[in-house]
Parts: sequence; structure tokens; C-alpha cells
Amino acid sequence: MDITTLLGIIFGLAALIGGYIWDGGHLSALFVPSAMLIVFGGTFGAVAVSFPLSRLKELPKAFAMAFKESKRNPNQIIDEIVDMATIARREGVLALEQRAQEHPNAFLKEGLMMVVDGTDPELTRQILELEMDALEHHHEGYAKVFESAGAYAPTMGIIGTVMGLIHVLGNLADPEALGPAIAVAFSATLYGVSSANVLYLPIASKIKIRSKEQISEMELMLEGILALQAGENPQLIKKKLTSFLHQDKTKNNNAPEAGGDNGEEK
Repeated sequence: MDITTLLGIIFGLAALIGGYIWDGGHLSALFVPSAMLIVFGGTFGAVAVSFPLSRLKELPKAFAMAFKESKRNPNQIIDEIVDMATIARREGVLALEQRAQEHPNAFLKEGLMMVVDGTDPELTRQILELEMDALEHHHEGYAKVFESAGAYAPTMGIIGTVMGLIHVLGNLADPEALGPAIAVAFSATLYGVSSANVLYLPIASKIKIRSKEQISEMELMLEGILALQAGENPQLIKKKLTSFLHQDKTKNNNAPEAGGDNGEEK
């Protein structure tokens, strides 16, 4: 598990609740079941309307992507490709068939098998790039579910607050109860805004970052596969892939923050 995701959510909630208690608030006042039902139930309903069932069924995978720690090692991939390039130059690409079939990475395995089968390099590139585009689009779908929840939750909070205020205005005969009733009404806005900015939108951002990391790794593999297929010198391949890795890190470090487009379509 990616401990930073879990700790970030816990720390964010703890900071909000801790600040409220520090200022003299009572913890019990934050738990309003009716407001929770309106905000979280309404948000789920809006998301369910917005996306097909097939997309909603993949929510567990989306959660896993956000919370699962990445164990990728680009340098290890470079070393593997360089080693296979050395074997291919010495014994021919057919010598890689057994190793390709047993490789645990499905993308690299498929690319190597196309090299072994003698597939045209341009066709190899096209097929692998289509797979990368499909995966990236799939991950974007994961993120959009949480971005939509982050957009709907504050609105549901406002709706809950308005409903609470309607109830308050209908009971003006009891002035002493107005203060607590208004506080309960505004708790819906609190739930909506806090859940959007501590839970839904950060998870969407983490999914985008995970996706970018995975696509970058696949691009690295693609360059290595094509270089291997072209019969390039193993040391030149290593230099090329290492440079590609450094360029990709620089590009990611200079890129805008994930989620900064507030969920707008690309």
C-alpha cells in the first residue's frame, strides 16, 4: 500500500477535526446523520447517473490504483533490455523467444514476441502505441469518476444546507432552537466541501500520477524494443534509454500539477 495516500487522508481529516476542537468545538456536533445521507447519498446518486455500470464496477480497481504502492524500477528494465540486445546481436532475435514468453511484464512480453516473430518495426510501434493510448484512456476514466464526485459533493452540501434552513425557517416559533438547527444545516456544506478536497479530488490526482508513471515506463519499453529490433549496439541502447529516462523525469517535474484542470476534458 502507498502509505502517503492513506496518511494524507488521515492527516487532512485530523487537521480539520483537530482545528475545530482546538477552537472549542464539540466533536459530537460534527456528526449529523441526516446531512451525511444527503451529501454522500446524493453524491453517489449523481455519480451513478453520470457513468455507466461498467465504469462503476471498476471503482475497486481505481481505489487500488490510488492506494497501491508503485514498485516499478526503470533502471532494471533498461538493464534487461540491454542484456537481451546483447543476446540478440550474438545469437539472433530468435534466441529471445523463451525469455520473452516467460517475462512477467505483459507489455514488454508482447513487444518482444513481435520482434521474435519478425513483425515490421512500424507496425510494432503502432500496435504498442495503441495499447498505451487505450490504457491511458482507461485510467482517465478512473480519475473522472472521482473528479465528478469532487464536483458534485460541494453542491450536494449546499443543497443539504438549503434544506436544513428551510426546516429552520419553518420552526421560527422556538427561537432557542434556531442556533443549533442552523449549525446542523451548515454541517452539510462542511461534509460536501471537505470530502471533495480531502478525498475525491486528491484520489483523482493520485490516479493521474500513477497513470503517467505507468505510461512513461511503457514508452521506455517501446523505445528499447524498437532499438533492439533495429539491432542497435547494446551500449548505445543503454545510453539512449538512460537519456530518455532523465528527460522524462525532467518533463514530469516541470509539468503542471495533476488535477489542476479541475477535471475538464482534454
